[in-house]
Amino acid sequence: MARDTQKTLRNQVMYSVYVRQYSKEGTFKKVQEDLPRIQALGVDIIWLMPIHPIGEKKRKGSLGSPYAIKDYRAVNPEYGTREDFISLVDHIHALGMKCIIDVVYNHTAPDSVLSVEHPEWFYHKADGAFGNKIGDWSDIIDLDYSHRDLWDYQIETLKMWVEIVDGFRCDVAPLIPLDFWMAAREAVKEVRADCIWLSESVEPIFTFDNRSRRMTSLSDSEIFQAFDISYEYDIYHDWIRYLTDEISLAEYLEKINQQEYIYPENYVKLRFLENHDRPRARFLIPDERSRYNWTAFLYFQKGMVLLYNGQETENIHRPSLFDKDELQWQTGRDISAYFTQLALLKRHPLMKEGSYTVQDGGNGIIVAEYTDGNQRLLGLFSTKGRSGIVRTNLPDGIYRNLLNGSDVYVESGLICMDGQPQVIEINQETHE
Repeated sequence: MARDTQKTLRNQVMYSVYVRQYSKEGTFKKVQEDLPRIQALGVDIIWLMPIHPIGEKKRKGSLGSPYAIKDYRAVNPEYGTREDFISLVDHIHALGMKCIIDVVYNHTAPDSVLSVEHPEWFYHKADGAFGNKIGDWSDIIDLDYSHRDLWDYQIETLKMWVEIVDGFRCDVAPLIPLDFWMAAREAVKEVRADCIWLSESVEPIFTFDNRSRRMTSLSDSEIFQAFDISYEYDIYHDWIRYLTDEISLAEYLEKINQQEYIYPENYVKLRFLENHDRPRARFLIPDERSRYNWTAFLYFQKGMVLLYNGQETENIHRPSLFDKDELQWQTGRDISAYFTQLALLKRHPLMKEGSYTVQDGGNGIIVAEYTDGNQRLLGLFSTKGRSGIVRTNLPDGIYRNLLNGSDVYVESGLICMDGQPQVIEINQETHE
């Protein structure tokens, strides 16, 4: 783990914005107009998906992927001017939030500035042509980090942007040598000491496949040496397998427990139910009560929360990366107030410092707990949205559910759940 990573990141909420799809206009200015609403969700950090010009050669769709970047040092004119971008970031800061931008350093568009000015910095196929090592990424070409001049260019670019923004979400970071990321972190620290580094770390099967082809593919344990936060793709596929009844709840929860002893003590995971690369939460969890519980568990988990724009209005459709596909904000139930409430819970100090465990309480109920000395924070989450009896080691008595202020009764060591999530705070010194 990066030695100077702050555990306070575990108390924070990140909100991902896809500028193109965020509004009909698809501009920085329209995002800026909506900042007070985003802030009201309890958001600490806004992550802007790539803001740079998009290549035209081999585009997918009519507009191309924002991850097929033409120029790392420019702003996409479809979104607005550089001044518009700086204004957006200034307004984010004025509201007490931070802003990070996407860094897509594994590859560029085939017609990128670098492919013209420095073709030697790219991976080439046997016939000498540009190429990429991930077959279905046909709209990009891979960079080759064996060239130290490329390191210098990329690091200088990061230092340029960090004069404006607060950090970076690094796309498929494990495909780039660890030594590069370590050098980049140290260099950027000279400009912004508290720069936030988020790695889009990858799923195990992706790592296995890449390594079988002798590609660089860093594990989470390696990536944590340079990054503050990594995706929870290491266990995401286990979550999906639980949702599809391929594994038990206990098997999924054991994967979460393993994170407590295979990663450094100050590790921070990015927890999510959805993102721009994965299905929406409403699609994966169609039952409303179950989704309500999973959302509460998302915020209770040790780590930073990620929300994807539109999640607060329970969008079921995930916008296209390649065409205009505007977010639909009037999709039914607006759960913004629930996110705001959960964000307050996320600030609880035990979620920063406490030891964390999860276990299967039976009946599809997760029993999760933070402990620190005499302080305990207990969370109960019904993944199936069902009522049930849960055994605990709490003293009998009446407790308060921090989520809604209701009474929680413990009798003979048992709690009766009504299908709604419950979070209880216990001070063992004072409780009778």
